[in-house]
Amino acid sequence: MKNSEKQGQVNATQGKAADTEAIKNNAKITIVEPAPDAATDLNGLFVDSLKDIYWAENALTGALPKMAANATSPGLASAILEHLDVTKLQISRLEEVFDLLGEKAEGKKCEAMAGLLKEGDSILLETTPGPVRDAGIIAASQKIEHYEIATYGTLVAFAKTLGENDVAKLLTQTLAEEKEADCVLNDVALNTVNAVAAE
Repeated sequence: MKNSEKQGQVNATQGKAADTEAIKNNAKITIVEPAPDAATDLNGLFVDSLKDIYWAENALTGALPKMAANATSPGLASAILEHLDVTKLQISRLEEVFDLLGEKAEGKKCEAMAGLLKEGDSILLETTPGPVRDAGIIAASQKIEHYEIATYGTLVAFAKTLGENDVAKLLTQTLAEEKEADCVLNDVALNTVNAVAAE
């Protein structure tokens, strides 16, 4: 490596350090103090994240029937109700995960899911029954699926890192189901609902 290249790397590193220090010294930015029960290791973060998604899945079982009831498309309503059954299985699977980890199966409010479900309610209020509302329900549902896909992907990675291979296998099953649900919603949107909503 040439001296000029080395110097460039040093300067870049120093620049990043200076930027970080400037951010910390900015009075408008708050460095967050951890809560008393904050996770101190990856296992703690993993369990905390499991509690988060456990709450989310349970909350979702209360929201899905409402979404299905407000859907006009038979295909959409059917897809939502099928996913309700899958979600119940996923909750049981999470309880198995907690058991394998020697942890109590309990939920911790998931602010992300709470926000997504609130947005779903808003879409129902802001659309008239029919294809447009159906398109809105699909959009809201896919946002939920994408959140769940991201969450379960992270949980699988955490489980593997922690050597919890049996747990990783269970979570991988759920991850595959969430991806499949997203594909089903996408098919309903592209093959029927969106085109009718655009008329």
